[in-house]
Amino acid sequence: MTTPPVPPPGCPAHGSGQRIPLDTPEFAADPHAHYRYMRQFGPTTPVTIAPGVDATLVTDYSAALDLLQDPSTFRKDSRRWRALSEGLISPDSPVLPLLAYRPNCMFTDGAEHVRLRQAITESFARVSNNRLHRIVNQAAQFLINQFSARGSADLLRDYAQQLPLYVFNELFGCPAEIGDRVLFGISGMFDGINAEQASQVLLQAVSELVALKRARPGEDITSYLMQHPAQLTDGELAHTLVLLLGAGGEPEGNLIGNSFYTMLTNEEYVRNGQFDKALDDTLWRNAPMSNYAPHYPVADTDVAGDKVAAGELVLVSFGAANTALADQGADTRGHLAWSAGPHACPSKEPARLIALTGLEALFNALPDVELAVPADSLTWRPGPFNRALASLPVRFDAVAPRSAAQPQATAATPNDQAPPAASPEPAASQATSGKAGRWSSFMKWLRGPGQ
Repeated sequence: MTTPPVPPPGCPAHGSGQRIPLDTPEFAADPHAHYRYMRQFGPTTPVTIAPGVDATLVTDYSAALDLLQDPSTFRKDSRRWRALSEGLISPDSPVLPLLAYRPNCMFTDGAEHVRLRQAITESFARVSNNRLHRIVNQAAQFLINQFSARGSADLLRDYAQQLPLYVFNELFGCPAEIGDRVLFGISGMFDGINAEQASQVLLQAVSELVALKRARPGEDITSYLMQHPAQLTDGELAHTLVLLLGAGGEPEGNLIGNSFYTMLTNEEYVRNGQFDKALDDTLWRNAPMSNYAPHYPVADTDVAGDKVAAGELVLVSFGAANTALADQGADTRGHLAWSAGPHACPSKEPARLIALTGLEALFNALPDVELAVPADSLTWRPGPFNRALASLPVRFDAVAPRSAAQPQATAATPNDQAPPAASPEPAASQATSGKAGRWSSFMKWLRGPGQ
């Protein structure tokens, strides 16, 4: 006699007609238990991702891969989203900034998608690995200097979340007065706190960056995008920057934070310096974007036999699909954390390099770093899309801040240290009042006193 599957705590029974919510603390605490439960009923599961926002979640690896590689049936343009077009989604829904249509390669199909994506891949190709490695190390040293003398840190807030934002702002030629608002906008969109306001702040900031680079182009990705034969309009440029800076912020920070978690809970990775292996393990088991890749069927169809309606929001659970295969002993880079098919991440190699360099820089500077609390006491942040820790407290032997040789700059002074990480509301105040924020402090350190 087969024992019926038991839902995890806080998970509505599958057969009760209720959808499984993905935005609860219960789901965040143990998504893998929820995934195992979901997979027992078939390749898809009805879910909610926010109040009043329903979706179908694909949890089977093969079904997910087939969907991602079938752009003729499953489209990315969210103007096809029936519930949104019928006014069933609240305009202030916290998930809307990450799902609503934007004229960039994530939300377009066919030739338009190819044109916009090619502009991204070829612009990133103009940035050498050596240049990217140098920028990451500069930002990493700046951040490590802020806490190395304390002997303790929240590795997530003080390092992992901030590192990719500084790196991407530098890569995109973003000046301090714009960068502070970029930081605020990205964090607000992903946190779902005043998400619409944060989205508008971010769009306004990148629109100013576009105007600035039209007038004064430089050796940066923003300028490279402008110079690309795809001839992006100002609107396309702005929304492409929203996509790239957004993807290079919260998801990349979560990748770094989750990889630290992997290393700090696996002595072998730390002992042998297996950064690359730890990163792959993280992408398999704790992918930073665990449920995303929104798609919309062009007609009533099915996903591996499960019916889905035209215009229905269909999400891919990278977390469920990956762990199903990983539990079977998969030891390749065949995970779906970067997505797959024509909409696979266009900048995954730079993203991987940033994460690996950030991991190595921290362990090189603080080789004895260890968790300051038991691993099972750590809390994971609720959210339908992301897999992210709420904090990552660590301890280590205190060391004095190090100066770093900078091109066209002098060494940092003790007074050039950044203020503590700000909450979204103070950051917004800084953005509108002209007060210095985190990015301003980094640029001051990078350029040296008097610059």
